[in-house]
Amino acid sequence: MSTLLKNSAPGADPDPAEPVLVRRPGPEELHPVRTHRRRRALELSLAVAVPLLLVLLWQSAAVRGWIDDRVYPAPSTILADGWDRAAAGELWPDVWATLKRVLGGYALGTASGYALGLLMGSLALVRAALEPLLDALYVVPKLALLPVFLNMFGLGEGPQVALVATTVFFFVWISTMSAVLAIPAGHRDAGRVFGASPWQMFRHVLLPASLPAVLVGARIAAGVAVLVIVASEQIAAADGLGHLIFDSRALFQNDVMFVGIVCVAALGVVFSELVRIVGRLLTPWAPRDRGRGQT
Repeated sequence: MSTLLKNSAPGADPDPAEPVLVRRPGPEELHPVRTHRRRRALELSLAVAVPLLLVLLWQSAAVRGWIDDRVYPAPSTILADGWDRAAAGELWPDVWATLKRVLGGYALGTASGYALGLLMGSLALVRAALEPLLDALYVVPKLALLPVFLNMFGLGEGPQVALVATTVFFFVWISTMSAVLAIPAGHRDAGRVFGASPWQMFRHVLLPASLPAVLVGARIAAGVAVLVIVASEQIAAADGLGHLIFDSRALFQNDVMFVGIVCVAALGVVFSELVRIVGRLLTPWAPRDRGRGQT
C-alpha cells in the first residue's frame, strides 16, 4: 500500500509542490502466514471447483439429452461401471500391466539419460561426438520405433518397456546436459581451487547445481511416459489400459472406454505428482513450483 505525502527533506521546509511516495506495508508483509494460507485455500478451491463444474455440466448434458449418452456416457455411469469392474477384479490387471511397464521404462530411461547428460555436459569432446546423432534421433516420433523394438525383443514386455525408456531418456538427457552446461564456471573453479576430486566435484558442485533442472525434465518425462505406453498398448499389447481403451471402443463399450481414460488420467497425475514430491525432498534449496511461496 502506498500513500502520497508532502516532500520534507531533512533540515528543509516542506515544499507542497513536490509530493513523495511513501510505501506502507501491505497484508502480505504484515501477516505473511495468514496471507499465504488464504492464497493456498483459494488455489485449492479453484483446482477442485473447475473440474467439478465440468463434470456436473457433462452429467447434466447426458441426463437432459443434450448429448448422446451412448457415445458420451454420464459420469455417474462411468463411475458405477468402474466401481463394478474394480470390485470384480477385472480392472486391476490392466492397471498393473500399464504401471509396471511405465515404472520399468522410466527407471531405465532416467538412469541412462542422467548418466549420458552428465557426461556430455562435462566433456566437450563427448558432446561434440554424440550430440548431432542424438539430436537426429530425438525428432523421430517414438511410436515409429515400436516396429524396431518388436523386431529386437519380439512380442511381450520388452518392446513396451524399451519404448518408454527411449522416450524418457531423451527428456532427461536434454535437461541434464543443459543443466550441467548452465552451471557457472566460477562454481567449477572454486572446486578446483580447493582441490576437489572428480567425485567431490560431482557431489558438491555438479549434482546440487544441476539437480533442480534435471528433476523438472524428469517430471515432464513422467507424464509423457504414460502417454507413450497407452499409445503403444493400443498397437501391440494384449493387456493394459491402452488395450482396454482400444478394445472397448471397437466393441462399442464406451462406458468401459471412459473408465480406461479416467484411469490413465489418474495414473499420469499421481505419477507426475510423486516425481514432484521426490524432487522437493531431494532439492530443499530449490524454489518451489506452482507459485507456492515460502512462509
